[in-house]
Amino acid sequence: MTVFTANLAFASEGEESHSEGGKVNTPEEINEYIDHHLKDSHDFTLFSYGTDPRKHVGFPLPVILIDEGVHFFMSSKFHHGESVAESNGKYYALYHSKVYRTNEEGEINLDEEGHPTNVKPLDLSISKNVVGMLLAGLLLIWGFRSLANSYKKGPIPTGVGRVLEPLVIYVRDEIAKPNIGEKRYRDFSGFLLTVFFYIWLLNLMGMTPLGFNVTGNIAVTVCLALFTFFIVQFNGNRSYWVHIFWMPGVPVIMKIILMPVEVLGMLTKPFSLLIRLFANMTAGHFVVMSLIALTITLKAQFGVVAATGMSFVLAFFISMIELLVAFLQAYIFTMLSALFIGMAVADDHH
Repeated sequence: MTVFTANLAFASEGEESHSEGGKVNTPEEINEYIDHHLKDSHDFTLFSYGTDPRKHVGFPLPVILIDEGVHFFMSSKFHHGESVAESNGKYYALYHSKVYRTNEEGEINLDEEGHPTNVKPLDLSISKNVVGMLLAGLLLIWGFRSLANSYKKGPIPTGVGRVLEPLVIYVRDEIAKPNIGEKRYRDFSGFLLTVFFYIWLLNLMGMTPLGFNVTGNIAVTVCLALFTFFIVQFNGNRSYWVHIFWMPGVPVIMKIILMPVEVLGMLTKPFSLLIRLFANMTAGHFVVMSLIALTITLKAQFGVVAATGMSFVLAFFISMIELLVAFLQAYIFTMLSALFIGMAVADDHH
């Protein structure tokens, strides 16, 4: 196997090798810039300025690595991917948002397919997406705590509870009850409310300048879908399992044929949940970033002012649609979760 060596100065995600001091001008640089902002990162970069050297304004996050011991340091040691971080005699560098063990010079060894062969430590860092999830969780606890406390003062909620109550009633009356039924909807309302507000809040946070893209991370959508999957399986009644493994009213030979199809269907339901949320939110961020990039790609044809105006109008229009999509994707995930749960707990009508 042929091994290539790429020095950190030319291979890191924070590389500023462009002739104009890190400015993004070519289509390749634009695609790389968009791809970088869709990924998770170990720090928050609010904005950058200057050309020689390029300066970044933001704040670092904790880096926690398990590599023959525990390594803890702040991501500022990476200097936005431009430097090698030293911890307990070992050296680490960022390559495409991932942390790899390197030598003191920060060399990344690549195989023939361009994949790093360096040791990759177990990364338990508090990344930007982790901060987003923790922040969303704290906001939900605060919001629903305020709603619960407001009922102690009277039947009409006050403050933030006045905003949350109509949405809670909407999820209960339009999602939980119709799909699960009057008998069991209360058992799963807590989960459905949590999923709805959590996804919706994360989607809205993804539209802020902080650049969260939590629901555009497939690991997050997989976890959310697995929660629905396990709730469905552990609460499925006898009728649910009978219809999967020994369908009533069907000839024996057809039961044997349909059994693997039903099992496959049981697995494809959470897969459809995770892919739908991941794909739609990632596509939305990509479209917005691409429209902003029109300022660069069209400035030669229309001039800076006209290109900037077109980019702003289109990006603003898509952002307004994204506000609807943020709610719609939370609704669809919650509604389908309620539908799958309802199918598992429905009474046997045969």
